[in-house]
Amino acid sequence: MQKLNRRSVLSAAFASIGWNAAAQTPSERQIAAKNSAPISPKDNLKVTKLETILVKPRWLFLKIHTNAGIVGLGEPITEGRALTCATAVKEIEPYLVGKDPRRVAHHWQAIYRHAFYRGGPILTSALSGIDQALWDIKGKALGVPVYELLGGPTRDRVRVYAHAGTPDAIKAAMAKGFTAFKTGPAKKRPARYIETQAAVEYAVERFAELRKIVGKENDVAIDFHGAISPATAKLLIKGLEPYQPMFVEEPCQAQNHDVMAEIARGTFLPIATGERVFTKWGFREVLEKKAAMVLQPDLCHAGGITEVRLIAGMAEAYYASVAPHNPLGPISLAAGVQIAASIPNFLCQEQVSLGEGYIKQPFKVSEGYLELPKGPGLGIELDENAMADKIHHDWRNQESYDTDDGSVVDW
Repeated sequence: MQKLNRRSVLSAAFASIGWNAAAQTPSERQIAAKNSAPISPKDNLKVTKLETILVKPRWLFLKIHTNAGIVGLGEPITEGRALTCATAVKEIEPYLVGKDPRRVAHHWQAIYRHAFYRGGPILTSALSGIDQALWDIKGKALGVPVYELLGGPTRDRVRVYAHAGTPDAIKAAMAKGFTAFKTGPAKKRPARYIETQAAVEYAVERFAELRKIVGKENDVAIDFHGAISPATAKLLIKGLEPYQPMFVEEPCQAQNHDVMAEIARGTFLPIATGERVFTKWGFREVLEKKAAMVLQPDLCHAGGITEVRLIAGMAEAYYASVAPHNPLGPISLAAGVQIAASIPNFLCQEQVSLGEGYIKQPFKVSEGYLELPKGPGLGIELDENAMADKIHHDWRNQESYDTDDGSVVDW
């Protein structure tokens, strides 16, 4: 394979941070105008290092470095297990170093299948972040957004929804341009196996208030977070039906696909699940059992861009839609936007951060949508200066207990 000379290495390095023109001669700039790809497919591009960074509030960022100066970004995180995921990435590093990062699908197969104990939240989260970063490198090397590598855009902009659980939060999000929202069941204490009539009516009444504010032209979904028992979930869903939530997420424990399918058959409301389902094999069961018609694979957990694209194809065959899960950072959002831009059955993209204080050009919401990024790869660049005060965290999962008897409850 062709070796990179000093000029091409520097040129590619500058290109990865937007300075390519400064490193080129006039004749090279003329050539670049005809071919925006900073790295030729024949160039000897190799992974040199994998670097993980703990980032507040609870995220883990990944940088995959290459000999050409191109750096790929990813988010390999299992919430509450950041150090464990960082260790998993470090264990994968010896496999990737020295290899061509552009063989994305091949590396996915090798990392997943060469682990004797396959799947699970830690391995697939580490693999997901690595996969995002490899696609980022490939897009940057070719000078195009990832969605162009996945067949080109299927839409011109991407709808997003905001988390908003109170009337004031809904109004504030609407003022920022959002038209879709998600809340949880309002409650005065953690849910019980069998709920009181008062608790069910309280949750329904609070949702009705949010629906009135949002109006019938906008959307509001509700997330049970798998913390509601099947019997109570049925009662809640029946009460919510007149207010037509956009979807009901995780109405029961996420691994309980048979019961979720039973709940789905008992209502006309769309059931959503997927944040705790991993790879195409996990989603196959959801689709075959008709447990949900809104799939929510997480780009940081389900297997990255490579796997979520396949999951979306499976969902399309079942006439199901995809609403990528994302309670994480701007790299995760950027990966979700690339998927949303390249599949036909996209519904809405979750987000909790548009990237302010983390990336140089944060995403902007207009009329409920984000514009497609035009930059190569994932289309974002970290703002190292803005991130300086956000490095490191020790975030832990919430510990919830019943207020009456002290027993453990889901959150």
